[in-house]
Amino acid sequence: MKKLAAFVLVTALAASLLAGCGDKDTDTGTGFVRPATHVKLEVYSQLANAADDQMGFFKTLLEDRFNAEITIVNDAGNKFDTRMANGFLGDIVVFGSNGSQYRQAIQKNMLFAWEDLGILERYGADLSKYFTEALEANRTLNSGFGPEDKYKKIYGIGHGISPNPADHESFFYSWDARWDLYKALGYPRVKNLDDYFQVLGDMRDLCKNPDGTWKSDDGKPVYAMSLWPDWDGNMVMNVKSFASSYYGYDELLFGLYDAGGGVYHDVLEGSGAYGAADNGPYFKALEFFNRLYRAGLLDPDSEAQTWDGMAEKARNGRTLVSTFDFAGNLLYNTRTTYKDDGSVNVQGHLEQGKMMAPLVPEDASVICYGMNPYGGNRVWAIGKQSKHPDRAMQIIDWLATPEGAMSVWYGLRDLHWYYDEGGGTHFTDFGKQCYADTATSQAGKTWVSPYTGDSYPLAGDFDKGRLQINNIIWSLDSINPDSNGEKFHKDYWKSNIEAASFDIERDWRAVTGCDSLQEYLESTNYSIIPAVNYAESRMSAELEADWNAVKEKIKQYTWAAMRAPNDLAYNTSIRNMKRDCENLNYAGCLAYSRQEAANKFGAWDGYE
Repeated sequence: MKKLAAFVLVTALAASLLAGCGDKDTDTGTGFVRPATHVKLEVYSQLANAADDQMGFFKTLLEDRFNAEITIVNDAGNKFDTRMANGFLGDIVVFGSNGSQYRQAIQKNMLFAWEDLGILERYGADLSKYFTEALEANRTLNSGFGPEDKYKKIYGIGHGISPNPADHESFFYSWDARWDLYKALGYPRVKNLDDYFQVLGDMRDLCKNPDGTWKSDDGKPVYAMSLWPDWDGNMVMNVKSFASSYYGYDELLFGLYDAGGGVYHDVLEGSGAYGAADNGPYFKALEFFNRLYRAGLLDPDSEAQTWDGMAEKARNGRTLVSTFDFAGNLLYNTRTTYKDDGSVNVQGHLEQGKMMAPLVPEDASVICYGMNPYGGNRVWAIGKQSKHPDRAMQIIDWLATPEGAMSVWYGLRDLHWYYDEGGGTHFTDFGKQCYADTATSQAGKTWVSPYTGDSYPLAGDFDKGRLQINNIIWSLDSINPDSNGEKFHKDYWKSNIEAASFDIERDWRAVTGCDSLQEYLESTNYSIIPAVNYAESRMSAELEADWNAVKEKIKQYTWAAMRAPNDLAYNTSIRNMKRDCENLNYAGCLAYSRQEAANKFGAWDGYE
């Protein structure tokens, strides 16, 4: 009976796949075929910040191209176990890593094998065209999960892939700072973290009026830095990222590793005492944040707020520096927008002579990542119980096209961006405005689909209209095959490399001798983290339980130490962290982490 039931299920599924793009589908005459049946897909993304129906222009795009709409479920509250128990992960599933949860989903038959029923062959032409190595890397990864035939299949594909691994990705650890305030200080030398701390305090002093009011856009307090806990994992994200951007080490499990020397620095390395010389990079970074806190330079809302709360402060000039470009210049460097009658809508910071731009301490070793032909560890997959695996595969495959990638990053073709006759990539005027100010309203705009020829009125703002799954397939720094050899990254488009438009921008260029953020960061003492075809080894259930308990203690006491008012309180938090973690089998977690570091180092070509 079980065999009969399985046969009936497979037969029914095969029939649905065959019907998915049959004679009733709409052939537009352009080589594009729009499915006839409207479907609604659920996307479970462990990376998504939002949890709702996809809205805005990407909703329109999915409707036009795939006759589909999607609802996104994020992982707030750790929904994985509940969804596994309910028997449905999602139509499209995006894993935050290719570790234990991804492995468990395959072992318990919760993911659709892409070669079953020929689904990859029929609906994955572009995945196979561009990313053969990444697909086979997924098969290799899965084959390590067990000897059975089911593990010798392709169940997904990683993120941020480049068919050409010869280069490195763009920098996003950018050390953005309010350049107008730095200029006002007379460009003091910033050699190390002591100098950096001094400059941050001096910059903040410039943000108060004589009457004690603040010079931020909304008149509220200004801080050197503002953090958020949403993205914390094994460690507090902002702390480990600051350590990465200063010391040149990349995150790996419960620590950071030196890609050049093969040295692994565990999260609890050193005594942890305030100012101790033996402290590892995580404790040194944590001590710096506590130093900011004690000086009133760290936003006291950091532990309680979300990314959105921090971003709103950054947009309003209430933060002075950021480790990341996406929390710095990409939020703050706005241009003036205008109403339909030509009057000013919002006065841009750049027109006001204000700008965030990179200011890297001389002793820092900023990290960037090598291009990866195998795919990163964030996996795109399809749920086994999906009623529409064909449509899910079509959407994933389209995201693997150059046009799909451009749509994710920059919006709708012809409305937000276009190619010229020579294959050069351009923003439209409206697209440039949207990218400079992601809150730009789309209302009143009409998009004419290049696929179906249909016209659609748009609504909502640009940012909310972007694909909210929060994952990519192509690397932003890959060469765009549809262009004339330009990268996907807008900073490398010939059309987008222009003379400085504002005095403050010209000042930064004159002082640094560089014309762009990427050029400047290339001139620093940076470290490359090479790409490697690696995945974490299986963790026992007992160790996984210990692991989860340990990471909660690390995060709890990291935040406590960060807001400690004095040395005694700081040292007490660190002591409690080390004591509680050791009592929860930190030794076992560290042994696993060190072995994984050795495995990863050993997988690098040429590593000895």
